[in-house]
Amino acid sequence: MQWPAPPWPPRSPGPSLEALYHLIREGVLPYHAGVSLRRVLIGLGLATGAGVPLGLALGYFPSLERITAPILQLVRTISPLSWMPIAVIALGIGDRAVIFLIAVASVWPILLNTASGVRHLNRNWLWLARSVGASTPHILIHIAIPAVWPQLFAGLRMALGIAWVVLVPAEMLGVSSGLGYFLLDTRDRLSYSELMAAILGIGCVGLLLDAGIRALEACWRRSGEGRA
Repeated sequence: MQWPAPPWPPRSPGPSLEALYHLIREGVLPYHAGVSLRRVLIGLGLATGAGVPLGLALGYFPSLERITAPILQLVRTISPLSWMPIAVIALGIGDRAVIFLIAVASVWPILLNTASGVRHLNRNWLWLARSVGASTPHILIHIAIPAVWPQLFAGLRMALGIAWVVLVPAEMLGVSSGLGYFLLDTRDRLSYSELMAAILGIGCVGLLLDAGIRALEACWRRSGEGRA
């Protein structure tokens, strides 16, 4: 038996835009987008909580970076999606596996940008701080972190983009909500107008997230200029 070919690709954007309007009006797309945003923000928070301290340590202690560089480079080059089977086995199907994959994917830009910022600090600041008796934690918290904010923002922006890309395949791990799940559901239902609407929604939300983090960076720069 030969199945009929699906009506793909669409001949005009009209049905997709109409489907996007109805999905937003009925609250379907905002609901799935909200679930996905929660997962991304939690994963990004975990990545930041791990990446910033590790980046500070690697940038401040060159010997530690030399020792750990081969292991970090080995793990970094593994595709985040390669961890899917391990995530499912260890954490089960659900939010925890998705958040784990997002955190694993997004930690590296934060870690590497933070370490690079600390390595390029003016060493005279560090020597001056040590000369007046400042401890290593005090130097890292009060000198290193404020000085590497530009690199940290750049790392966060890159991490957010990676997290949003990894989110869609990660949400195909058996969860019942989220944009990745909704995309898979529209494909299974052969609802191609809704599928294209979901893709447009993913792109629009990603664009808004990037604009948001750029706005935060701009606010931080203006506040820094005001303090100066």
